[in-house]
Amino acid sequence: MTKLDARLASHMARIALGHVRQEYPHKLDHVMSSDEDVLAPRVLHPIFFGSFDWHSCVHGWWTLLTLRRLFPRIEEAPEIDELASRSFSREKVGAELAYLDRPLSRGFERPYGWAWLLQLHLEATRHEQRWGAELQPLARALADRLRGYLDVLTYPIRVGTHSNTAFALTLSLDWAEAFDPPLAHQIRDRARHWFGADRDCQAWEPGGDEFLSSALIEALCMARTEPALFPPWFSKFLPRVGSREPATLFTPAIVSDRSDGKIAHLDGLNLSRAWCWRSIAPLLPTAERAVAEGAAGTHLAAALPHISGDYMGEHWLASFALLALLSPEAKVIV
Repeated sequence: MTKLDARLASHMARIALGHVRQEYPHKLDHVMSSDEDVLAPRVLHPIFFGSFDWHSCVHGWWTLLTLRRLFPRIEEAPEIDELASRSFSREKVGAELAYLDRPLSRGFERPYGWAWLLQLHLEATRHEQRWGAELQPLARALADRLRGYLDVLTYPIRVGTHSNTAFALTLSLDWAEAFDPPLAHQIRDRARHWFGADRDCQAWEPGGDEFLSSALIEALCMARTEPALFPPWFSKFLPRVGSREPATLFTPAIVSDRSDGKIAHLDGLNLSRAWCWRSIAPLLPTAERAVAEGAAGTHLAAALPHISGDYMGEHWLASFALLALLSPEAKVIV
């Protein structure tokens, strides 16, 4: 499997620096109640106005801060520092919070953008600058929203796109464990309730615009929330992994047109599958572990060359590549 080294980190940092400040083209998640609500992305979101949409900008920033921490001597580090210090200010965070307070913003970026913002805040707290302190009010506000959402969500959402419940639980858990233990308990409880009895997953995927494997992200969610119980659960959930079945989980998706934003999602599917397979592999028996590691490598190789080249993928794919490259079995070479 490709290793994350300074050269690749620098390449990914340049990609992210190129889009977190690019305002257009832009796809807003914005409900308008009058002509007065017709505003530019930079006005509505003074921090997260780039990267085609709010959530991609958030995880573009996560990519930048993560690479900055792991590779402090890359050429892009000073630019990341300067831009982050200008962006993560009390005034700008206050404007992002004010947007959440709009009456029609209850469902804004739910739950995908929320989970990524929690990951960004967690990463920001690992740096000596005040980035984490400045972002904390926004993280707390979205954690409160996640708590309320989990209280009223009767059924999990299993699609392979932004509303997927297992992805949000998985990504939010690290933050909750560090900053909100009751939320972490709620996440574990909901994962067990929704997914604990699932058996013999058929993995009817991918859909034509999916960037998540509904099967594997559920497995990763259970691995993160119930690590001790995961091996027996997984043996019932995907009982034929040793035979590489269901076959679709071992076959990278075909991306026919990377200029089509929805079809380009399939590069993300390959990267997120690599992340999931690589992350759950250490919890599997030896033979199945080798199968999982092989599938991870195959999927990463299929997608990593395409994290740049067309803006429809370039504005977000590096983040999912980084998830895969930072998974437990991967190596970072400084």
